Amino acid sequence: MPHAALAQEPSRLLTQDDPPPVIQFGPSAAGSPVSPTAPPFVLTSDHAGRAIPAALGDLGVSAADRARHIACDLGMAETGRLLAEQLGCVLVEQAYSRLVIDCNRAPGHPTSIVRRSDGTDVPGNVDITAAQEGQRVEEIFLPYHQRIENEISTRLEAGLPVVLVSLHSFTDCMNGQKRPWHTGVLHNRNPAFGLRVRDLLAAEDGLVVGSNEPYALTDASDYTVPVHAEGRGLPYLEIEIRQDLVATARGQAEWAARLARILPRAWDEFSRQSAGSRKQTA
Repeated sequence: MPHAALAQEPSRLLTQDDPPPVIQFGPSAAGSPVSPTAPPFVLTSDHAGRAIPAALGDLGVSAADRARHIACDLGMAETGRLLAEQLGCVLVEQAYSRLVIDCNRAPGHPTSIVRRSDGTDVPGNVDITAAQEGQRVEEIFLPYHQRIENEISTRLEAGLPVVLVSLHSFTDCMNGQKRPWHTGVLHNRNPAFGLRVRDLLAAEDGLVVGSNEPYALTDASDYTVPVHAEGRGLPYLEIEIRQDLVATARGQAEWAARLARILPRAWDEFSRQSAGSRKQTA
């Protein structure tokens, strides 16, 4: 018989006192008809949240480090909500910190549950068991991606267009290296919509726009866009905004207004180009 003193792992990670993993803003297609004139954009924010389940304490990370970019995409919760309001579209956010589990990495990826991030150790992640990792996947990662999947599927089944817009921010200095870009557009397969947004951003006065900077979009390094957009052949934008530019309410409002102006224009141009291509091949 197993020794009575051996502790059993809890069957659940989240309790009723923990926040739900998914936060949603704006009109959802799930459970209600969507107007044919509704904007096509489904916004996602993989790293919006800072929450840590009570059972995990502070993961051994100081309050100062939990306020850094290693815990969340600084400024994107506020910017994303403003953008969703201005576009009149849905936004799906992850509530939990990327220190708990990164919702833009496939489960099992080396950086899905980090042991060290930008020089900071995460002691609470060092010796977790496979069962504990599975709890984070089951209770935090999967509900978030199921919500995105349901939103997209409902719209497609109604015959409505979908553009996935994945919102991220990046630190202006990483591993001691300064980053010159104000924003970057990441792309891989079927990049046409994102590249159109990139070009419109590049035409803005004073903006330094990176193409696959400060990161490249790949099947290994990302999850949301490869699975929900590229895997379905949908147009998408994965955008990174430098965090010092969205650190204040003024900066957040400025970037939300910029994207609210550019995204519909990019969609209009993309739609006309796509319609023209279909006519030529008909």
